[in-house]
Amino acid sequence: MSRRLPIYIAIDTSGSMNGEPIMSVNVGLQAMIHALRQDPHALDSVHLSIITFDNDVKEIFPITPLEAVQIPEITCPRSGATNLGAALEMVVKHMERDVAKSSADKKGDWRPMLFLMTDGAPSDTALFNEMVTKIRGCDFGKIIACAAGPKAKESFLKQITDTVVSLDTTDSAAFSNFFKWVSASVEQSSVGIGAGADSSSPLPPPPDEIQIVI
Repeated sequence: MSRRLPIYIAIDTSGSMNGEPIMSVNVGLQAMIHALRQDPHALDSVHLSIITFDNDVKEIFPITPLEAVQIPEITCPRSGATNLGAALEMVVKHMERDVAKSSADKKGDWRPMLFLMTDGAPSDTALFNEMVTKIRGCDFGKIIACAAGPKAKESFLKQITDTVVSLDTTDSAAFSNFFKWVSASVEQSSVGIGAGADSSSPLPPPPDEIQIVI
């Protein structure tokens, strides 16, 4: 069995994402999977998990080989909280559960990647603050956070990672471009891994619609 590249995607499904935003996310995810499956390096290494967070945090599916991924339609309530802290708690727990460590006689998985998207701010701020230190202490190759739309609070995301991007809107074009960039980032990491590099190699430049937050 080849070494896996675990990819975790955490998606805000709070009430503000209801309607066009969540429909656009569903379209973007399907396009991302289709694009990744065209890349033999990604097919050989990428294992994907999706977690959603609103009032509740759900594992849509656990770490699954790319070729076997079947993404159901993701829905969200008409109203509800943004429990980002609880989502990060689940990511850490599942990373510890899923990712194979290297040993003296066997190579473990590649360092995982986390993509996080929210259009607001965490409702569970106490747990979020607790998880900031834990998530930064995990051995992620990359953590990429997306502040989607004008109400997203970039300051919270900057506490999690130095790689924060923003979308001005939450329409279908914006999410399409974001997920295209996610797939390009995963493809670049999988190609690098195929050449013996680590998953922390540089990201491809984002399209004009995606702004890097300094």
